[in-house]
Amino acid sequence: MAGHLIALLPFAWLLWIALVALGLILERRSPAATLAWLLALLFMPYFGFLVYWLFGPRRLRRRRLRYSRARERLIQSTRDLRPDHAIPEGFPDAGLERQIALLLGRVGQGAPVPATHVTVLETGDACYQAIETAIAAARHHIHLEYYMWQPDQIGVRLRDALIEKARYGVQVRLLLDAIGSDRTSHRFMQPLQDAGVQVAWFNPIGLRRFRLKYVNFRTHRKIVVCDGQVGFTGGINISDEHSQILCRNDAWRDTHLRIEGEPVHRLQFIFLEDWYFATDQAPFEEEFFPRFAETMGHWLQIVESGPDNNRHAIAKLYFAAIAGAQRQLLLATPYFVPSEALTTALVTAALRGVDVQVLTPKQGDSRLVTAAARSYYDELASAGVTIYEYGPPMLHAKLMVVDERIAAVGSANFDNRSLTLNFEAMAVLYDAGLAATLAHSFAADLRCASRYVKPGRRATLSQRLGESTARLLSPLL
Repeated sequence: MAGHLIALLPFAWLLWIALVALGLILERRSPAATLAWLLALLFMPYFGFLVYWLFGPRRLRRRRLRYSRARERLIQSTRDLRPDHAIPEGFPDAGLERQIALLLGRVGQGAPVPATHVTVLETGDACYQAIETAIAAARHHIHLEYYMWQPDQIGVRLRDALIEKARYGVQVRLLLDAIGSDRTSHRFMQPLQDAGVQVAWFNPIGLRRFRLKYVNFRTHRKIVVCDGQVGFTGGINISDEHSQILCRNDAWRDTHLRIEGEPVHRLQFIFLEDWYFATDQAPFEEEFFPRFAETMGHWLQIVESGPDNNRHAIAKLYFAAIAGAQRQLLLATPYFVPSEALTTALVTAALRGVDVQVLTPKQGDSRLVTAAARSYYDELASAGVTIYEYGPPMLHAKLMVVDERIAAVGSANFDNRSLTLNFEAMAVLYDAGLAATLAHSFAADLRCASRYVKPGRRATLSQRLGESTARLLSPLL
């Protein structure tokens, strides 16, 4: 009997692959991603099953429904958030600004709105100080959403600041990703809950209810909203790694934004949407969306994307900005694994005469991603793209500047995981002054980087094989 069962295993395995292949094909994902998964399953018989179960594509149908419910309730709660992609009066008349703003509006991101004030935060210490100041000034609520919150000195400091505000009656809600913040223990969080802070986990994992299949679909967002008036977003997590005071020259290089004014409504909307997604609870109060006096400040558009829909707004933002650049395109990203479309856009821009500069880490925190990134360098460099490798230390900023007129800062990396599998947020700045500031920041980072030059002699076989294999797996990264 046992012999017959063993003989049936190969047929069962082939049947399973056939069923998975059918599901992958029906999902109509990119051919490269579909073929990569099929090859991984075919040539890694048992390990491939585990990889697919942990990291494979999954439709979030019920979760999409939950998201749609949250959106409807949020839209009904405030007329200011009704979908509207009409370009408001006073927005710049320049062609590329209007085209990108209209594109993003038509994929559900709302119209650009003026911010009363925007501050660029270029170090972790400056970011944490600004957040602590905003927390101390909050009177009604504090909402935070983070991919990574480490139980280290910075994590304890900000935790204790939240505890103090909660004891004074301020509503505090903290949403953490279950994988990014997996080092944050129940013991660490208990003082928050004892003080009345509401803590929730985004896509918790575990063997129960087969939640291991949700290793993908993380919230990679970094959002703070205080009293609906001040907001923060960017690439900086809550971790000692970002602090120069604690890590000195080893501190990660990153960029964040402090925003005041109407764009904070959009950050609030995204947070509440994710809170509902994680908790099935949707708190709504008028104080979450305060009125702002009409102003003509910095034009800004908050863009979100995630696997809950197929709009891929941030991927479209990157593509449109690269394709529309006329003079210069600056791109900084810690994870550079572009899709075929984005690779072609970068190459085409360089061949058109655009000064395309890409800044990546010399050695990232993932050897596989670093190897995959380097497999693209020669093709891009041959077309005229200038590539710089930063550090050490680690570059973690996600930044784009187009013609010193438009800039984007946020959580999304230039890779498949950020653009299709994770929940991300970016702030698009239609402001020449802020774009120039970020371009100068990019130039300063180049002083800590070395320019990539195509090797004069052929790389070793092992190096070429490693990079090519990593590139083959890039749709899965």
